[in-house]
Amino acid sequence: MKDEFSVQIEQARRGDEQALAAVLSRQMPQIRGLAAKAVGPGLDYDDAVQEGLIGLLCALRTFDREKSAAFSTYANACVQNAITSAVRRAQRKKHAPLNTSVPYTERESTPGPEELMMQSERYNQTMQSIDTRLSAMEKQVLGLFLDGCSYSAIAKRMDISEKAVDNALQRIRLKLR
Repeated sequence: MKDEFSVQIEQARRGDEQALAAVLSRQMPQIRGLAAKAVGPGLDYDDAVQEGLIGLLCALRTFDREKSAAFSTYANACVQNAITSAVRRAQRKKHAPLNTSVPYTERESTPGPEELMMQSERYNQTMQSIDTRLSAMEKQVLGLFLDGCSYSAIAKRMDISEKAVDNALQRIRLKLR
């Protein structure tokens, strides 16, 4: 004589949704407990529960009553194996670059006419400020510095000391604030 749970298992295997719901509700506490223990980097609780449910469905599909194990024992092993596999996949860091990279956007946002006008005004104000506030030597140092020259390269080219280059750049910073 079969007990009620065995009947529900057989009905769930044949596609009875109510029987499947009954089996799931009976096994959910076990799945949640195993999932809670498996939570870690790359695998959150909900994902672990999902993996456990997949393991339970696999157990339903592959369970053989003729073997000596009870369904609950077999299902527990399948759920544990599914969650353990998910933990291993998460710890492999195989997809870490995909998880940490910046998403690619199809189109770059081009500035509108107002933004272009504001940028042009800021540029003109900066250039006017450079022309009126900096000496000829400071303008030359700034130009070479913005071209990527080092302090020593600027000093050699202008025939001044590196300290004079540093002093000029400090004055430039103060004047252009």
